[in-house]
Amino acid sequence: MNRTVSVNDGIIVSMNDKREVFRGSVLIENNKIVQVERNSSKLKADEEIDARGSIVTPGFICSHTHLYGILLRGAPLKLMPPSDFTQNLQRIWWPMDETMNGDDAYISALTASLELLRTGTTTFADTFSGPNAIKGVLDRIENGVLEAGIRGFISFEATQRRSEEEGYQGLEENERYIKKAKDDKMSGMVSIHASFTVHDDLLKAGKELSDKYSVPLTIHTSEGKWDLYHNLERYGKRTFERLYDLGILGKRTLVAHAVQVNEDELDLIARTGTSVAHNALSNMLNAVGIAPVPEMFKLGINVSIGNDGYIFDAFENIRATYLIHKVNKLDPRVMSFLQVLEMSTVNAAKSLGIHEKLGSVEVGKLADLVIIKPSVRPTPLNESSAYGYLVNSVNGKDVDTVIVNGEVLLKGGKFVKIDIDKVNTKAEKIVSDYWRRLANVTEKVEVLGL
Repeated sequence: MNRTVSVNDGIIVSMNDKREVFRGSVLIENNKIVQVERNSSKLKADEEIDARGSIVTPGFICSHTHLYGILLRGAPLKLMPPSDFTQNLQRIWWPMDETMNGDDAYISALTASLELLRTGTTTFADTFSGPNAIKGVLDRIENGVLEAGIRGFISFEATQRRSEEEGYQGLEENERYIKKAKDDKMSGMVSIHASFTVHDDLLKAGKELSDKYSVPLTIHTSEGKWDLYHNLERYGKRTFERLYDLGILGKRTLVAHAVQVNEDELDLIARTGTSVAHNALSNMLNAVGIAPVPEMFKLGINVSIGNDGYIFDAFENIRATYLIHKVNKLDPRVMSFLQVLEMSTVNAAKSLGIHEKLGSVEVGKLADLVIIKPSVRPTPLNESSAYGYLVNSVNGKDVDTVIVNGEVLLKGGKFVKIDIDKVNTKAEKIVSDYWRRLANVTEKVEVLGL
């Protein structure tokens, strides 16, 4: 039976090919947008949503995250403060990875997905790392995501930092899930941790798997200087030179970070059609540097926005991306409202190969919409001011309604199908146990065999 939903009389930031912004209404039938009308105050539907005084956007897309990173929020870690990114991995992330079990993976996926939903993100690309919880763990993550109701690309982060065998076990879990994924909101992809924790054979095997199933391949690249120095020392090549020579770069490849890169490497990224997931807030947190995003744009590189498992609010990541390059270049003209909004919608969709289905408000696209109602409107909200409001003013708390696949999941800022109090109670119990186990993990200080 067909079910319709209409979103009426809002300021629609369409992100279509012409990047049109206009007052209008949207009609959804089942899971697709079937009508977009300008200046239409009301379209009849089974459920009619009044969007007056609001901005209507496509669902935001996060091109790089670690859902399980949410478990670090407020964690009382007793450790020597890391002095650089490498120590951050050794003292926080790798002990965290090794402590993860299936329950931890599930509850982090559920709570992180709910936070993404609550703040306007409807699709994400996640990489999970848990060497003691490999087989079947992506099913547990899928359960959490589907319970929340949003879309996800999920993967296991293959690494050989402990053993060569574990790297292939990670790829096997990716392939198992890619073949198994049946829900239309869930997709698998191939994830490799980083070039400094894997040998050439695993990199090539990951690319072969991506090609075999026509799914994205994602890998962390040149986030800190360790990645660069490792490749120069072991292979006599910079990070992207090594990846290019191995045939890893390409249109299905999505690299995260790309901070420590030079002009020649940017040329390789551009020449191969490789996409980049930029993680401004995480890069600031880890003090690794600032990716040369303005230079990437000049070369035609497709750059999107990720959160790297740190701050899940799309608007905080958009705003950080908008500002950090201005101060880095000492030029307020660097980065525009439109560029950062493209990075979190159409560019992100392209990076995941879903731009024909998502990323804009257009007839025929899947019905993922966000309605943002600014709590304070000190200036007129109209077609001319919508971009400025989205980038400079609103945040996740201003998200009023979220529709995913034609289904209203958030309305009036409240979850429609989730009892958040029950989820919080469940999470507190599981995560308290996780924190207890994490406190007993010995710091890891070596990358074995690499």
